[in-house]
Amino acid sequence: MSALTLDKPPTPAAAPTRRTDRTGPLRGVLKRLLTALFVLFCTATVAFFLVRLSGDPVKILLPPDATAEQERVLRHSLGLDQSLFAQYLDYLRGLLHLDFGDSLVYGQPVSEILADRLPATIELAAAALAVTLVVAIPAGIVAAMRRGRGTDKTVMTGVLLGQSTPPFWVGILLILVFAVWLRALPASGYGTLANLVLPAVTLAVYSVAVVARLLRSSLIDVLSSDHIRSARAKGFGPLQVVLRHGLRNASLPVVTVVGLEVGNLLGGAILTERVFSWPGVGQLTVEAISNRDFPLVQATVLFFAATFVVVNLLVDLSYSFLDPRVRTSR
Repeated sequence: MSALTLDKPPTPAAAPTRRTDRTGPLRGVLKRLLTALFVLFCTATVAFFLVRLSGDPVKILLPPDATAEQERVLRHSLGLDQSLFAQYLDYLRGLLHLDFGDSLVYGQPVSEILADRLPATIELAAAALAVTLVVAIPAGIVAAMRRGRGTDKTVMTGVLLGQSTPPFWVGILLILVFAVWLRALPASGYGTLANLVLPAVTLAVYSVAVVARLLRSSLIDVLSSDHIRSARAKGFGPLQVVLRHGLRNASLPVVTVVGLEVGNLLGGAILTERVFSWPGVGQLTVEAISNRDFPLVQATVLFFAATFVVVNLLVDLSYSFLDPRVRTSR
Protein backbone atom coordinates (compact mmCIF):
# COMPACT_ATOMS: atom_id res chain seq x y z
CA MET A 1 0.00 0.00 0.00
CA SER A 2 1.51 3.27 -1.08
CA ALA A 3 1.99 5.96 1.47
CA LEU A 4 -0.42 8.83 1.32
CA THR A 5 1.40 11.91 0.18
CA LEU A 6 0.17 15.42 0.31
CA ASP A 7 0.67 17.56 -2.75
CA LYS A 8 2.74 20.58 -2.07
CA PRO A 9 1.32 23.85 -3.33
CA PRO A 10 2.99 24.83 -6.53
CA THR A 11 5.77 27.27 -6.22
CA PRO A 12 4.56 30.55 -7.68
CA ALA A 13 6.40 31.43 -10.78
CA ALA A 14 8.56 34.46 -10.63
CA ALA A 15 6.78 37.50 -11.87
CA PRO A 16 8.10 38.55 -15.22
CA THR A 17 10.48 41.40 -14.98
CA ARG A 18 9.01 44.46 -16.56
CA ARG A 19 11.56 45.95 -18.83
CA THR A 20 11.84 49.63 -18.89
CA ASP A 21 11.85 50.91 -22.40
CA ARG A 22 14.54 53.53 -22.27
CA THR A 23 13.96 54.48 -25.87
CA GLY A 24 10.30 55.31 -25.29
CA PRO A 25 10.83 58.95 -24.20
CA LEU A 26 13.37 59.44 -26.97
CA ARG A 27 10.93 58.14 -29.56
CA GLY A 28 8.27 60.47 -28.19
CA VAL A 29 10.60 63.47 -28.49
CA LEU A 30 11.61 62.52 -32.03
CA LYS A 31 7.97 62.06 -33.00
CA ARG A 32 7.10 65.51 -31.69
CA LEU A 33 10.09 67.04 -33.48
CA LEU A 34 9.02 65.48 -36.77
CA THR A 35 5.47 66.73 -36.23
CA ALA A 36 6.80 70.22 -35.50
CA LEU A 37 8.89 70.21 -38.69
CA PHE A 38 5.87 69.07 -40.72
CA VAL A 39 3.75 71.88 -39.27
CA LEU A 40 6.43 74.44 -40.13
CA PHE A 41 6.70 73.05 -43.65
CA CYS A 42 2.93 73.36 -44.14
CA THR A 43 2.97 76.88 -42.72
CA ALA A 44 5.80 77.94 -45.02
CA THR A 45 3.98 76.47 -48.03
CA VAL A 46 0.67 78.13 -47.23
CA ALA A 47 2.36 81.48 -46.57
CA PHE A 48 4.27 81.28 -49.87
CA PHE A 49 1.17 80.78 -51.99
CA LEU A 50 -1.24 83.02 -50.05
CA VAL A 51 1.04 86.04 -50.03
CA ARG A 52 1.20 85.95 -53.83
CA LEU A 53 -2.55 86.41 -54.01
CA SER A 54 -2.18 89.92 -52.63
CA GLY A 55 -0.97 91.33 -55.95
CA ASP A 56 2.16 92.28 -57.85
CA PRO A 57 4.83 94.04 -55.71
CA VAL A 58 6.40 95.55 -58.83
CA LYS A 59 3.40 97.90 -59.13
CA ILE A 60 4.21 99.29 -55.66
CA LEU A 61 7.98 99.46 -56.03
CA LEU A 62 7.87 101.41 -59.30
CA PRO A 63 6.28 104.84 -59.84
CA PRO A 64 2.92 104.98 -61.64
CA ASP A 65 4.54 106.25 -64.86
CA ALA A 66 7.03 103.37 -65.13
CA THR A 67 7.35 101.76 -68.54
CA ALA A 68 6.77 98.10 -69.35
CA GLU A 69 10.51 97.65 -69.89
CA GLN A 70 11.26 98.96 -66.40
CA GLU A 71 8.71 96.55 -64.94
CA ARG A 72 10.26 93.67 -66.88
CA VAL A 73 13.78 94.49 -65.66
CA LEU A 74 12.70 94.84 -62.04
CA ARG A 75 10.63 91.66 -62.15
CA HIS A 76 13.62 89.78 -63.57
CA SER A 77 15.98 91.18 -60.92
CA LEU A 78 13.60 90.07 -58.17
CA GLY A 79 13.15 86.60 -59.66
CA LEU A 80 9.43 87.12 -60.12
CA ASP A 81 9.55 86.33 -63.83
CA GLN A 82 10.09 82.62 -63.06
CA SER A 83 7.24 80.16 -62.82
CA LEU A 84 5.48 79.88 -59.47
CA PHE A 85 6.76 76.34 -58.99
CA ALA A 86 10.36 77.42 -59.65
CA GLN A 87 10.02 80.23 -57.11
CA TYR A 88 8.62 77.73 -54.60
CA LEU A 89 11.57 75.34 -55.08
CA ASP A 90 14.03 78.21 -54.64
CA TYR A 91 12.19 79.22 -51.47
CA LEU A 92 12.39 75.70 -50.02
CA ARG A 93 16.08 75.41 -50.91
CA GLY A 94 16.72 78.66 -49.09
CA LEU A 95 14.84 77.46 -46.00
CA LEU A 96 17.07 74.38 -45.81
CA HIS A 97 20.02 76.75 -45.37
CA LEU A 98 18.03 79.19 -43.17
CA ASP A 99 18.16 81.69 -46.01
CA PHE A 100 14.92 83.68 -46.17
CA GLY A 101 15.99 85.77 -49.15
CA ASP A 102 16.27 89.53 -49.50
CA SER A 103 13.55 92.05 -48.77
CA LEU A 104 11.96 93.48 -51.90
CA VAL A 105 11.58 96.89 -50.26
CA TYR A 106 14.61 97.27 -48.00
CA GLY A 107 17.06 95.37 -50.22
CA GLN A 108 18.61 93.68 -47.16
CA PRO A 109 18.63 90.02 -46.09
CA VAL A 110 15.39 89.22 -44.32
CA SER A 111 17.27 87.51 -41.49
CA GLU A 112 19.10 90.76 -40.68
CA ILE A 113 15.87 92.76 -40.65
CA LEU A 114 14.22 90.22 -38.34
CA ALA A 115 17.24 90.18 -36.04
CA ASP A 116 17.02 93.97 -35.80
CA ARG A 117 13.30 93.98 -34.90
CA LEU A 118 13.17 90.81 -32.77
CA PRO A 119 14.58 92.25 -29.50
CA ALA A 120 11.74 94.78 -29.27
CA THR A 121 9.08 92.07 -29.70
CA ILE A 122 10.77 89.75 -27.19
CA GLU A 123 11.03 92.61 -24.69
CA LEU A 124 7.33 93.42 -25.07
CA ALA A 125 6.22 89.78 -24.84
CA ALA A 126 8.44 89.10 -21.81
CA ALA A 127 7.08 92.16 -19.99
CA ALA A 128 3.51 91.14 -20.81
CA LEU A 129 4.18 87.58 -19.58
CA ALA A 130 5.63 88.93 -16.33
CA VAL A 131 2.52 91.08 -15.81
CA THR A 132 0.34 88.05 -16.57
CA LEU A 133 2.02 85.80 -14.00
CA VAL A 134 2.31 88.46 -11.31
CA VAL A 135 -1.38 89.39 -11.55
CA ALA A 136 -3.10 86.16 -12.65
CA ILE A 137 -1.59 83.66 -10.19
CA PRO A 138 -2.46 85.58 -7.00
CA ALA A 139 -5.87 86.47 -8.44
CA GLY A 140 -6.64 82.82 -9.26
CA ILE A 141 -5.49 81.62 -5.83
CA VAL A 142 -7.50 84.26 -3.95
CA ALA A 143 -10.60 83.58 -6.04
CA ALA A 144 -10.37 79.83 -5.39
CA MET A 145 -9.83 80.28 -1.65
CA ARG A 146 -12.72 82.77 -1.40
CA ARG A 147 -15.07 80.91 -3.70
CA GLY A 148 -18.56 82.41 -3.84
CA ARG A 149 -17.63 85.46 -1.78
CA GLY A 150 -17.18 89.08 -2.75
CA THR A 151 -13.49 88.70 -3.62
CA ASP A 152 -14.24 85.80 -5.95
CA LYS A 153 -17.02 87.73 -7.67
CA THR A 154 -14.76 90.76 -8.12
CA VAL A 155 -12.00 88.65 -9.68
CA MET A 156 -14.42 86.85 -12.01
CA THR A 157 -15.94 90.17 -13.09
CA GLY A 158 -12.47 91.39 -14.01
CA VAL A 159 -11.83 88.11 -15.83
CA LEU A 160 -15.01 88.52 -17.85
CA LEU A 161 -14.09 92.07 -18.82
CA GLY A 162 -10.55 91.05 -19.73
CA GLN A 163 -11.67 88.23 -21.99
CA SER A 164 -14.38 90.22 -23.74
CA THR A 165 -12.48 93.47 -24.40
CA PRO A 166 -10.50 93.76 -27.67
CA PRO A 167 -6.79 94.45 -27.01
CA PHE A 168 -6.58 97.35 -29.44
CA TRP A 169 -9.49 99.06 -27.64
CA VAL A 170 -7.73 98.54 -24.30
CA GLY A 171 -4.62 100.15 -25.76
CA ILE A 172 -6.53 103.16 -27.05
CA LEU A 173 -8.30 103.54 -23.69
CA LEU A 174 -4.99 103.37 -21.79
CA ILE A 175 -3.48 105.98 -24.09
CA LEU A 176 -6.48 108.24 -23.55
CA VAL A 177 -6.33 107.95 -19.74
CA PHE A 178 -2.62 107.78 -18.94
CA ALA A 179 -1.08 109.65 -21.88
CA VAL A 180 -3.71 112.27 -22.78
CA TRP A 181 -5.60 113.00 -19.57
CA LEU A 182 -3.07 112.24 -16.83
CA ARG A 183 0.08 112.78 -18.95
CA ALA A 184 1.79 110.17 -16.80
CA LEU A 185 3.08 107.82 -19.51
CA PRO A 186 4.09 108.26 -23.16
CA ALA A 187 1.66 107.12 -25.84
CA SER A 188 4.38 105.74 -28.11
CA GLY A 189 8.12 105.33 -28.39
CA TYR A 190 10.71 102.73 -27.50
CA GLY A 191 13.76 102.45 -25.29
CA THR A 192 12.64 103.30 -21.75
CA LEU A 193 10.63 101.58 -19.05
CA ALA A 194 7.93 104.24 -19.32
CA ASN A 195 7.47 103.39 -23.01
CA LEU A 196 7.04 99.72 -22.11
CA VAL A 197 4.32 100.03 -19.47
CA LEU A 198 1.23 100.71 -21.57
CA PRO A 199 2.00 98.20 -24.38
CA ALA A 200 2.83 95.46 -21.87
CA VAL A 201 -0.35 96.00 -19.87
CA THR A 202 -2.43 96.11 -23.07
CA LEU A 203 -0.95 92.87 -24.31
CA ALA A 204 -1.33 91.15 -20.92
CA VAL A 205 -4.99 91.94 -20.21
CA TYR A 206 -6.44 88.96 -22.09
CA SER A 207 -3.76 86.55 -20.83
CA VAL A 208 -4.34 87.59 -17.23
CA ALA A 209 -8.03 86.80 -17.57
CA VAL A 210 -7.43 83.39 -19.16
CA VAL A 211 -4.77 82.22 -16.69
CA ALA A 212 -6.60 83.50 -13.58
CA ARG A 213 -9.86 81.82 -14.60
CA LEU A 214 -8.22 78.48 -15.36
CA LEU A 215 -6.13 78.50 -12.18
CA ARG A 216 -9.23 79.20 -10.11
CA SER A 217 -11.12 76.29 -11.68
CA SER A 218 -8.18 73.90 -11.32
CA LEU A 219 -7.61 74.83 -7.69
CA ILE A 220 -11.30 74.40 -6.82
CA ASP A 221 -11.16 70.84 -8.21
CA VAL A 222 -7.92 70.04 -6.39
CA LEU A 223 -9.03 71.50 -3.06
CA SER A 224 -11.90 69.00 -2.90
CA SER A 225 -9.60 65.96 -3.22
CA ASP A 226 -8.69 63.53 -0.43
CA HIS A 227 -5.06 64.53 0.04
CA ILE A 228 -6.09 68.15 0.61
CA ARG A 229 -8.53 67.07 3.31
CA SER A 230 -5.72 65.04 4.91
CA ALA A 231 -3.43 68.06 4.87
CA ARG A 232 -6.11 70.14 6.54
CA ALA A 233 -6.60 67.46 9.15
CA LYS A 234 -2.90 67.67 9.98
CA GLY A 235 -3.33 71.30 10.95
CA PHE A 236 -1.98 73.10 7.90
CA GLY A 237 -3.39 76.55 7.29
CA PRO A 238 -5.50 77.35 4.20
CA LEU A 239 -2.74 79.25 2.39
CA GLN A 240 -0.15 76.61 3.26
CA VAL A 241 -2.42 73.87 1.93
CA VAL A 242 -2.89 75.71 -1.34
CA LEU A 243 0.77 76.57 -1.86
CA ARG A 244 2.29 73.26 -0.73
CA HIS A 245 -0.29 70.71 -1.82
CA GLY A 246 -2.78 72.28 -4.19
CA LEU A 247 -0.85 74.56 -6.52
CA ARG A 248 1.41 71.93 -8.04
CA ASN A 249 -1.45 69.53 -8.75
CA ALA A 250 -3.42 72.34 -10.36
CA SER A 251 -0.49 73.60 -12.42
CA LEU A 252 -0.63 71.14 -15.33
CA PRO A 253 -3.49 72.79 -17.27
CA VAL A 254 -2.20 76.20 -16.25
CA VAL A 255 1.23 75.48 -17.70
CA THR A 256 -0.45 74.43 -20.94
CA VAL A 257 -2.37 77.69 -21.17
CA VAL A 258 0.66 79.78 -20.18
CA GLY A 259 2.62 78.10 -22.96
CA LEU A 260 -0.10 78.89 -25.45
CA GLU A 261 -0.29 82.44 -24.16
CA VAL A 262 3.42 82.93 -24.86
CA GLY A 263 2.64 82.31 -28.52
CA ASN A 264 -0.46 84.50 -28.28
CA LEU A 265 1.58 87.31 -26.74
CA LEU A 266 4.00 87.24 -29.65
CA GLY A 267 1.21 86.94 -32.21
CA GLY A 268 -0.98 89.49 -30.48
CA ALA A 269 1.92 91.92 -30.52
CA ILE A 270 0.98 92.75 -34.12
CA LEU A 271 -2.01 94.91 -33.09
CA THR A 272 -0.40 96.21 -29.92
CA GLU A 273 2.77 97.26 -31.70
CA ARG A 274 0.67 98.99 -34.32
CA VAL A 275 -1.29 100.97 -31.72
CA PHE A 276 1.81 102.08 -29.79
CA SER A 277 4.18 102.35 -32.80
CA TRP A 278 6.39 99.73 -31.20
CA PRO A 279 9.27 98.80 -33.57
CA GLY A 280 8.95 95.03 -33.35
CA VAL A 281 8.21 92.09 -35.62
CA GLY A 282 4.47 92.77 -35.44
CA GLN A 283 4.86 96.28 -36.81
CA LEU A 284 7.25 94.90 -39.41
CA THR A 285 4.66 92.33 -40.50
CA VAL A 286 2.04 95.02 -41.12
CA GLU A 287 4.52 97.06 -43.13
CA ALA A 288 5.58 94.02 -45.16
CA ILE A 289 1.98 93.11 -45.98
CA SER A 290 1.22 96.67 -47.04
CA ASN A 291 4.28 96.73 -49.32
CA ARG A 292 3.69 93.18 -50.65
CA ASP A 293 7.20 92.29 -49.55
CA PHE A 294 6.88 88.55 -50.20
CA PRO A 295 10.11 87.29 -48.54
CA LEU A 296 9.57 89.45 -45.46
CA VAL A 297 5.95 88.38 -45.02
CA GLN A 298 6.90 84.71 -45.42
CA ALA A 299 9.67 85.04 -42.82
CA THR A 300 7.51 86.82 -40.24
CA VAL A 301 4.68 84.30 -40.62
CA LEU A 302 7.16 81.47 -40.23
CA PHE A 303 8.62 83.16 -37.16
CA PHE A 304 5.25 83.34 -35.41
CA ALA A 305 4.46 79.73 -36.37
CA ALA A 306 7.85 78.52 -35.11
CA THR A 307 7.24 80.32 -31.83
CA PHE A 308 3.94 78.49 -31.31
CA VAL A 309 5.46 75.14 -32.27
CA VAL A 310 8.53 75.45 -30.04
CA VAL A 311 6.56 76.67 -27.03
CA ASN A 312 4.01 73.87 -27.38
CA LEU A 313 6.82 71.33 -27.66
CA LEU A 314 8.49 72.62 -24.50
CA VAL A 315 5.17 72.61 -22.65
CA ASP A 316 4.48 69.05 -23.73
CA LEU A 317 7.91 67.89 -22.57
CA SER A 318 7.50 69.67 -19.22
CA TYR A 319 4.45 67.56 -18.33
CA SER A 320 6.57 64.64 -17.16
CA PHE A 321 8.39 66.88 -14.68
CA LEU A 322 5.22 68.41 -13.27
CA ASP A 323 3.15 65.21 -13.02
CA PRO A 324 4.86 61.78 -12.69
CA ARG A 325 1.63 60.10 -13.82
CA VAL A 326 2.16 61.58 -17.27
CA ARG A 327 5.70 60.19 -17.33
CA THR A 328 4.61 56.66 -16.51
CA SER A 329 1.74 56.66 -18.99
CA ARG A 330 3.99 57.37 -21.94
